[in-house]
Amino acid sequence: MADDKTHREVPLSEGDINFTPLRERWLREHLSQQTRDLLEEDARYFLHQSLSSPCLNVLDRCEGSFIIDVEGRRYLDFHGNNVHQVGFGHPQVKAAILEALEQLPFCTRRYTNRYAIDLARKLAEISPGNLTKCLFAPGGAEAISMAIKLARMATGRFKTISMWESFHGATLDTISLGGESLFRNNIGPLLPGCEHVPPPEPQGCPFRCGNTCSLQCADYVEYVLRKEGDVAAVVAETVRSTGTVPPPEFWQKIRSACTKHGALLILDEIPHGLGRTGSMFTCEQYGIVPDMLVIGKGLGGGVLPLAALLARDDLDIAGDRALGHFTHEKNPVLCAAALATLSVIEAEELPQRAAVLGDKFRTGLRQLKTCHPLISDVRGLGLLNALILQRADGSPANIEAEEIMYAALRQGLSFKTSMGNTLVLTPSLVIEEENLNTCLQILDQCFTSLGKC
Repeated sequence: MADDKTHREVPLSEGDINFTPLRERWLREHLSQQTRDLLEEDARYFLHQSLSSPCLNVLDRCEGSFIIDVEGRRYLDFHGNNVHQVGFGHPQVKAAILEALEQLPFCTRRYTNRYAIDLARKLAEISPGNLTKCLFAPGGAEAISMAIKLARMATGRFKTISMWESFHGATLDTISLGGESLFRNNIGPLLPGCEHVPPPEPQGCPFRCGNTCSLQCADYVEYVLRKEGDVAAVVAETVRSTGTVPPPEFWQKIRSACTKHGALLILDEIPHGLGRTGSMFTCEQYGIVPDMLVIGKGLGGGVLPLAALLARDDLDIAGDRALGHFTHEKNPVLCAAALATLSVIEAEELPQRAAVLGDKFRTGLRQLKTCHPLISDVRGLGLLNALILQRADGSPANIEAEEIMYAALRQGLSFKTSMGNTLVLTPSLVIEEENLNTCLQILDQCFTSLGKC
């Protein structure tokens, strides 16, 4: 019998749900044998999972708005997992990390340190309303978990309302809240009490609102709150990373409904808070204050993983129980990175910059729409933008979206597709305007080439 640890040369396509003919062509025609060998080795040792392993390419370094592969090719990164508000490798962030690493590389539990205290104070100062209490966690999913537990403790209820197609993390409790089938299906029993409602999404809206939201989806949230009668919290993304931007009245209605029915409002701004949408926190643009706000991703400066739960001060009720209890809850190096990140965001006025550049970028995207019928909609807020692709018969252009993605990669532009037919474009907030124009030019060429095929 063969040793279980014997290395087997298995083609990346074997049993890989990420595999498509376009990906095989990318590997064969665009990447060297050296890179393909590294990808094979990566696939050999990592458990395969959707959207992760096997991988697309091998990176050597990243800087500012660019990622660079091992063959030296530079790509404008309009993906970045939304961690790159201040770009990759910002000098101020790296300097802060090095200082903390020399001074205090770790803080044992039940002790605190000046980095953690300074970060908590800073977040209390800049957070909207009375969100003056916080807890830190290694990632966004863990911070969402803490929010759910706190909501249960505060209300004595366990039910939640969240939205179909939403994403709040990939842990068992957060996929129970989330509404993407990729993460929920074939897992087994999920967290009980997780009710779901339609999102404010024009594509496939069950209320048939078309391109103009009639707010029936917000009315339905109140309907469910009233019928259930014992919901602990409404948990939702203020805007979706796929470019779904609700109308201004949407969150005002839901904020009012939560207050009326005794449910807490928990807003997930993990991927788009901290300036991406044109304000430090996206909820500020809707004129509301949630009961809890969760941020993450970019909080670590595009270097280290860190998330935070921000809560009303009167929700500080769990002193005799554990909400998070994470080993790195007050890690000084992580907190130093976050403090430096917030300092850069404020000093360089990145939210204001995102608002101005985002308006210009969407003007260019709308011009593309007039030239390329495959683009059915342009969405966005600040530097969170998306193109929705549909065929002439109204069906989602999923294959075409993938073709555009690979064509753009060949020209040095990286972004992700989502929901099958959505091109999500989220550059760093320090990106130069000329690089936004380069993105538009590459997209134009890709759509034009696709039209000739």
